[in-house]
Amino acid sequence: MFENLGEIEKRCQQLSEKLSTSEIFQNPLEYKRVAKEHSQLQQILTVYVRHKDLVRQIDENEELLSEEEEELREMARAEIQSLKERLLGTEKELTLLLLPKDPNDDKNILLEIRAGTGGEEAALFAADLFRMYGKYAESQQWKVEVLSSHPTGLGGLKEIIGLIQGERVYSRLKYEAGVHRVQRVPETETQGRIHTSAVTVAVLPEADEVDFKIDPAELRIDIFRSSGPGGQSVNTTDSAVRITHLPTGLVVSCQDEKSQHKNKAKAMRILSARFKNLMEQEQHQEISQQRKTMVGTGDRSERIRTYNFPQGRVTDHRIGLTIHQLEKVLEGELDVLIGPILSHFQTEALAQQKR
Repeated sequence: MFENLGEIEKRCQQLSEKLSTSEIFQNPLEYKRVAKEHSQLQQILTVYVRHKDLVRQIDENEELLSEEEEELREMARAEIQSLKERLLGTEKELTLLLLPKDPNDDKNILLEIRAGTGGEEAALFAADLFRMYGKYAESQQWKVEVLSSHPTGLGGLKEIIGLIQGERVYSRLKYEAGVHRVQRVPETETQGRIHTSAVTVAVLPEADEVDFKIDPAELRIDIFRSSGPGGQSVNTTDSAVRITHLPTGLVVSCQDEKSQHKNKAKAMRILSARFKNLMEQEQHQEISQQRKTMVGTGDRSERIRTYNFPQGRVTDHRIGLTIHQLEKVLEGELDVLIGPILSHFQTEALAQQKR
């Protein structure tokens, strides 16, 4: 199972030597790549050293089983049992570390939340979800920046796109993509009836500058005047920007900033992430089709998670997990859901690896 660990040791040594040279600091991108690979391999080797030490201790204790004193043999047997349990733990840890890595795990993300079935109530819950992820990001010391938003008159959000930056953001949030269903009594409901609404969440890894280059000649950039809910004017200058990538038909609009240049920069970040997603899927089609594979149509039945307010519970339908901590979850305490989900998909990956 660990036949490649010797090669990993050699590779780690090569990277250490490379990081000690002065030339590496002259190329920041190369330094970042080498340092990242070295850190990942060093993490594996740290566990491997522990693993080898446990094997050595087991061998030493097994030699004691041939001693004449029964008390000594009994102590050795108890120690071997304890060491083997710890060895199983390091083997599992190593196996997980040696699984093929998702190349996007270390990336920042674009979090796209859209109101689906349910009208204004869905828009209100879209705002609740964005606040929830913002609270979780704060607890992880991540930075959140709103790139684009379309608020409603009652304080909801038809759509919001945020950039979340930090350590291994995509690895933690990639399984949040899908339809999130809410069951609650809307504030506008006069008879106390529970309504079911749906919100779609898409999680796209941010595109690096080195991933690809978009040819400026393939872009059409339109400038127009921003507007808010109900057509209310946001500003009196033509600062809103719409960028169309002509070969793929991808369209991004940004109007949150008063500066045309800032809106253009934000729109380009969104366009780059969507284009990267398109390339990785190896399908050249409209972005709506790409997102459909991730979040479905936004219909209530296509849900990955349900937030039930009357019962104060949250259910993740993919792993059959139900917890009665709705208020804490909405305040950003998401690890009670994210942890079991990550474990579930890691277990699936391990099972596939053994086949």
